[in-house]
This record gives sequence, structure tokens and C-alpha cells, in this order.
Amino acid sequence: MVVQSWADILVGSFQTWWNVFVNFLPNFLGALIVFLVGLIIAAGLAALVAKIIAAIKLDKLLEKVGVGKFCQKAGWNLNSAKFLGEVVRWFFILVFLLAATDILKLQAISGFLKDVLLYLPNIIIAIVIILAAVVIGDFLAGLVRGTVKGANLYASKFSSSLTRWVVLIFGFLTALIQLGVGVAIINTVITGIIAMLAIAGGIAFGLGGKEYAQHLIERFREKVEER
Repeated sequence: MVVQSWADILVGSFQTWWNVFVNFLPNFLGALIVFLVGLIIAAGLAALVAKIIAAIKLDKLLEKVGVGKFCQKAGWNLNSAKFLGEVVRWFFILVFLLAATDILKLQAISGFLKDVLLYLPNIIIAIVIILAAVVIGDFLAGLVRGTVKGANLYASKFSSSLTRWVVLIFGFLTALIQLGVGVAIINTVITGIIAMLAIAGGIAFGLGGKEYAQHLIERFREKVEER
């Protein structure tokens, strides 16, 4: 009886395992097929996007607006076709991987992949913000340098460098806010920077323009007394 009961338990366990395997196998094959098809589609779309970007010569446009110089300083090779192609490829890989995990009913992995897909646009927008900050910073730096020189004022290099770095810092902080990294802390830092610049400007004007302001007051007082 004991031997028979043990045999029944083993047979029941194997039957249960076999039923689970038989029920899981179609889902596994379906998920595998979906993922493999997704890999093929992702590779094809990535190649198509890369060819389109290369055809419109986006790299030359980026070099004209100053992105090429930024990439050279950072030690990167400017290849927008490859970059955007990889972005498209990994996006669709994640999409089909999410579909595969849904078929397999892997809820934890599906939730994680959904969060990644929802977060991916923030990364792209943050990159665009940083690149825009680089372009705008270089443009404003050149504008300030030319204006200061044209007005025969001093410290044109300092003014242009300060303008560039202010734009870059604010662009970087804005990108971090877009990524949701320490939003409250970044807002505090931005407020502190603005307050610091205002106080520094007030102190500089107060110390440097004290004598000139006194001179203007004296001249005004003299004119009033003459009348």
C-alpha cells in the first residue's frame, strides 16, 4: 500500500508537470515567434531610418549649427544615422519583447518594460534639449562677443564664455528635470543661481558704481541749486 501510494504520488506529480508543460509550450513558442519577428522588423526599420537620415544629410546640418564641435570635444563621432537607427531598433525590440512577456504572462517583466518604453521619450527629449542648449549657447556667445567688441567694451571673451556656460547649465538642468531626476533639488538650485547672480550684480554695481552714482547726484544737486 505504501509503495502504491508513493507511485500514485509520483505519477500524479509527473502528470501535473506534464500538463503545465503542455499548456506552457504553445505560449512559449508563440512568444518566441513574436520576439524573433520583432527582431527582424526592428533591424529592417533601423536600416530604413539610417538610410533616410543619411540621404537627407542630417550630419552636415548638425555640423553647421555647432553640434559637430560639441561631439569632437566630447570624443564622439557624429553619426546621426546610426544613432537614430539604433534608437528605432531598440524601441521596437522592447515593444516586441513586451508583447512576448504578455503572452507568457510575466507581469513583473511586462510592467518593467512598460515603464522603460514610457520613459524612453523623456531620454530623447533630454538629448534634444542638451543639443539645443549647445547650439543656442554658441550662437549667443558669438552674438555677445561681437556686440561687446562693437561697443568698444572690455571682457568680450569673458562675457561670451559666461553666456555660453549659463545657457549650457540651464539646458543641462532642464534636461535633468525632463528626466525627473531630483526635480525639487534642481528647482532649488536654479532659484539659488538666479538669486546669486542678482545679488552679485547688485553688489558689483554698488561697489563699482558708487563713486559714479555720487558724481551724478552731485551734478544734479548743483543744477537744482543754480536754478
